[in-house]
Amino acid sequence: MKVDVRTVGAFQENTYFVVDETTNRAVLIDPGAEPEMLVAMVRESGAVLEAIWLTHGHIDHIGGIAGVQREWTVPVHMHPADQPLFARGASQAAMYGLPFDPPNDPDVALADGDRVSVGSLEFDVIHTPGHSPGHVVFRHGNTVFGGDLLFAGSIGRTDLPLSDPARMEESLARICELDDASVVHPGHGPRTTIGHERATNGFLTGAARIVKR
Repeated sequence: MKVDVRTVGAFQENTYFVVDETTNRAVLIDPGAEPEMLVAMVRESGAVLEAIWLTHGHIDHIGGIAGVQREWTVPVHMHPADQPLFARGASQAAMYGLPFDPPNDPDVALADGDRVSVGSLEFDVIHTPGHSPGHVVFRHGNTVFGGDLLFAGSIGRTDLPLSDPARMEESLARICELDDASVVHPGHGPRTTIGHERATNGFLTGAARIVKR
């Protein structure tokens, strides 16, 4: 498995390009902005793009979808509980004064316990609500694409519309059941490991607390 990342847009969001090197098939995870850059990355790789997977429906994770789909008609996978957020993309962009190219609605509904595949690689879908109601992470062995659940030294916000601090705590507890060596590729910032965050992240050690609304 080859993983490439591009940090895009005003929110400095990480878009991941995952290629199964045995079949040369690929997916984009959370194409958040700057679709021209993402299209160039896919083209330069020579891989065949099969799908777009979304960890959640916030504007900074969906803003590049329409531009990518103009090049390749590939299905978008998302948990349906995030459809209200996905549908607000244009209005959210207007609030921040950002350009936004509205994508079509997602094609495939994800659910906890699903398995999604690219080429010969299979990923578990783990529903991790809190930052958003339909937030999911994708896991293959010790590789985790974590969206805005867990960051290096921090966690996703829980003060946004439809966020839920109590469910965030449950989701963090669930993700921390993974092996210490699991590498987390987050939606923002550098990658980290479950073991490092369990030992040092104040939101997991109790040194910091999730703000209750």
